[in-house]
Amino acid sequence: MVSAKDIIVKPITAQAANALVKRVHYSGKVVNNSTLHFGAYLNDKLEGVMSFGSPLDKRKVLPLVDGTQWNGMLELNRMAFSDRLPRNSESRCMAVAFRLIKKHYPHIEWVLSFSDGTQCGDGTIYRASGFVLTGIRKNGQIIKFPDGLIETRLVLTDSRRPRRIELAKKYGLILGGGTSLKPFIDFGAVLLDGYQLRYIYFLNPEAKKRLTVPILPFSKIDEMGAGMYKGKSIKRDTKATTSDQLVGGGAIPTITLHSSCAASKKTHEA
Repeated sequence: MVSAKDIIVKPITAQAANALVKRVHYSGKVVNNSTLHFGAYLNDKLEGVMSFGSPLDKRKVLPLVDGTQWNGMLELNRMAFSDRLPRNSESRCMAVAFRLIKKHYPHIEWVLSFSDGTQCGDGTIYRASGFVLTGIRKNGQIIKFPDGLIETRLVLTDSRRPRRIELAKKYGLILGGGTSLKPFIDFGAVLLDGYQLRYIYFLNPEAKKRLTVPILPFSKIDEMGAGMYKGKSIKRDTKATTSDQLVGGGAIPTITLHSSCAASKKTHEA
């Protein structure tokens, strides 16, 4: 029987990574900031991708861990796994990727990633893989149009992006000279309900001592009503949930790591 141990993880090209992300990631979009890509192979076929790179605004991110050098961290920009991979594939593949990063890029001390509860989940895989939870915030970035199209606030309010003009033409909107979201909202686009959760994995355990923001107990997710699965709000049994992240992986019971959202439609949850 095939298991996660049968998966081979190795570096791949951006072209190969982006092709799989476009095919299996729920957004269908790649992150141009990604510069380091690892592929997950099963029976010699590429079935999963983990893409790392710089955050969109590194100046805001570096202060999360005091003393971090400009090249001292990475963001897990995209993680896309097909549903052909066996249970627990994500956590094992991340562990292998992290070992490779530590070996070949020892200056990188930590990895940042976000879980998009608005469209997918609240980070079950991250909690099971040793990440710490450092932030939970209400979604204010994901916008859905009446026809089902999903875009981000940044795309719709950045006048330098051709995509903004393209969408205005598509829907027959007059944007004027500003960068307001209002024309799209007036048209019928809405902010999706949900939360974004911020997770950090420390490749260098010593860097954890320099964390400048509190580590939140995983139970905080349910206390805030931020529990999400496939973009839908959920409520777990928090009576069995530890408030100490050092004890183990996430709320109990945790949702299976292998699911259509956590695997074949994997987020930035990455």
